Amino acid sequence: MKLVKTVAELQAIVKETKKAGKSIGLVPTMGALHEGHASLIKAAHAENDFTIVSDFVNPTQFGPTEDLDAYPRTLEHDCELAEKMGADVLFVPSPKEMYPSRDMTWVEVTGDITKVLCGRTRPIHFRGVATVVSKLFNLTQPDKAYFGQKDAQQAQVLKRMVKDLFFPLEIRVMPIIRETDGLAKSSRNVYLNATERKAAVILSKALTKAKAAFAAGERDSAKLTAMVAEMIRTEPLSDIDYVEIYQLPELAPAEATITTDHLLAVAVKFGTTRLIDNVVLEV
Repeated sequence: MKLVKTVAELQAIVKETKKAGKSIGLVPTMGALHEGHASLIKAAHAENDFTIVSDFVNPTQFGPTEDLDAYPRTLEHDCELAEKMGADVLFVPSPKEMYPSRDMTWVEVTGDITKVLCGRTRPIHFRGVATVVSKLFNLTQPDKAYFGQKDAQQAQVLKRMVKDLFFPLEIRVMPIIRETDGLAKSSRNVYLNATERKAAVILSKALTKAKAAFAAGERDSAKLTAMVAEMIRTEPLSDIDYVEIYQLPELAPAEATITTDHLLAVAVKFGTTRLIDNVVLEV
């Protein structure tokens, strides 16, 4: 595996890879790699001739009071995991490499899809995501790009961006990878102390209960969200940001009686750590 730090070097590698007729898989990450990222890299390696993983803590998707400076950075570990999973290149640019101009060029997906859920309390987040991912798509020219279902809203936003801007690639959304007790793998899990870590399992338990109720025939969206919120509130350390249901793929308001696929998503704080999780209610 080659560690690449500059745009120019990455572009040269991509040019040669394309010239050789090889397909490229891209896995955009912010580093602090865990088993969830590993599953994405493994899938990219299996489905493409050449795999590029980006490892970049993107400053433009963090708000002024968010955890940019504290976000975990584990480059040595990331190199080992990426190489083990089959990455050919680990791209680790500086902010200056990715944002060379003082006056920014932005990519922004508008509408309800970026205003609900995390977009409601993180108003600049998805503009930063769309901008950096569009840069990565232009730099790497991937045939397929891999994202995790845990970041379900992000995946839908990027699918819209790819469709609207005619990027010639496929977005692959891979299943959530969980700890043995059900907690979704996340780079932010390291912020949790032992008590908060134990408490956070309530998220997957509540979502699992709602999905089971849906499978058993419950179609009332208000009842399903109330079921999840009520169960999460049984955990004293939980501080709910949202428990909401939206139609897929556009994240339009939920049907009162669900007849199409919907996303049931939660964001909850434990101490100072905000965690997200979701399930898809498939009709």
